[in-house]
Amino acid sequence: MSEILRFATAGSVDDGKSTLIGRLLYDSKSIFEDQIESVTKASEKRGMEMDLSLVTDGLRAEREQGITIDVAYRYFATPKRKFIIADTPGHIQYTRNMVTGASTADVALILIDARNGVIEQSRRHSFIASLLRIPHMVVCVNKMDLVDYSQEAFEKVKEEFREFAMRLDVPDLTFIPVSALNGDNVVDKSENMPWYEGRSLLTHLENVHTASDRNMVDVRFPVQYVIRPMTDEHHDYRGYAGSVAGGVMKPGDEVVVLPSGFESTIKAIDTLDGPVDEAFAPMAVTVRLNDEIDVSRGDMICRPNNQPIVTQDVDAMVCWMDERATLLPRKKYAIKHSTRTARVMVKDLHYRLDINTLHRDEAATELSLNEIGRISFRSTVPLFLDEYRRNRETGSFVLIDEDSNATVAAGMILGETPS
Repeated sequence: MSEILRFATAGSVDDGKSTLIGRLLYDSKSIFEDQIESVTKASEKRGMEMDLSLVTDGLRAEREQGITIDVAYRYFATPKRKFIIADTPGHIQYTRNMVTGASTADVALILIDARNGVIEQSRRHSFIASLLRIPHMVVCVNKMDLVDYSQEAFEKVKEEFREFAMRLDVPDLTFIPVSALNGDNVVDKSENMPWYEGRSLLTHLENVHTASDRNMVDVRFPVQYVIRPMTDEHHDYRGYAGSVAGGVMKPGDEVVVLPSGFESTIKAIDTLDGPVDEAFAPMAVTVRLNDEIDVSRGDMICRPNNQPIVTQDVDAMVCWMDERATLLPRKKYAIKHSTRTARVMVKDLHYRLDINTLHRDEAATELSLNEIGRISFRSTVPLFLDEYRRNRETGSFVLIDEDSNATVAAGMILGETPS
């Protein structure tokens, strides 16, 4: 089974994200003939020969305005890897869409126009990618054909971005000069830029090493469902189903169940294809224990000597996603954290972050649509969590308005609120 790589594209409105993705799919022969025919017809209506941006811009409003509004997901594969692409919007009013689309990405693909250099939107999207702890960032300096494939223009953008990236947490940063319109360095190496000695974009994506990105140290297994078949054949079967959020689990391992604190050992790990010798993120499995312990949805199975933070007081960064209401201190919400659901009250809004300048507005009293800020909240029951930088699964959550049932915020846990 080939490995799946998830990557999200981001950048300014006219930097050519959708065109790049269209070129990537077209040149790697990952578009069906009827799709090509549809794109060709739509392009002709706009007086163009072949507008590859229309491959991903599927909404009518997107095609009419020439912008990306919603997150467009596309799937394709090469002999080396399978890919899931999230083409995220560039406009500031769609920040929440970018946060949603990039939240599960392994790679952030930032596009920058070679003529304009690093602009405000480039910085904003790079910061969000850093905030979401996307481990790999690829900066595609696009429209190299419009600067005569100049190495000097590429190096200028590269230096400018590096200077900004020093303020962010970016473990792996790669720069690739491309022309999405003409296909230079997208799938195949460009003959127009002999000075560039690196790989093409597709070759780089095929070879990005992601195995070490997931937390394989801290065993975290949020219980999603208790399986008790009511048949005579399996009347004594009791399994706990869920997705492994961290670490490696094997039969015979000692484990503890939170919040009860009862300990046991793993009897077996079952999958749809039968028992397995080990389970690791993001595998969906059913765990059976040697002891009959009261375990239910929302509980956490982990190692006795390596447990998550158990607390009701949490410090977090949140992106506000609701256009009808604002986040206010003392307001109450429902929280969905891994498989656990509870109610929380926002205790403090510490600051609102200007994601263009990274300036902290400590006088802020609320968060509105697409704004990001740091908050503290208290939950009605203990949550089993890790810092987001340590584990993206157990370090993230969503807030839900109980009146409308709308998801109003996505959050990244910084830790337990200091006492």
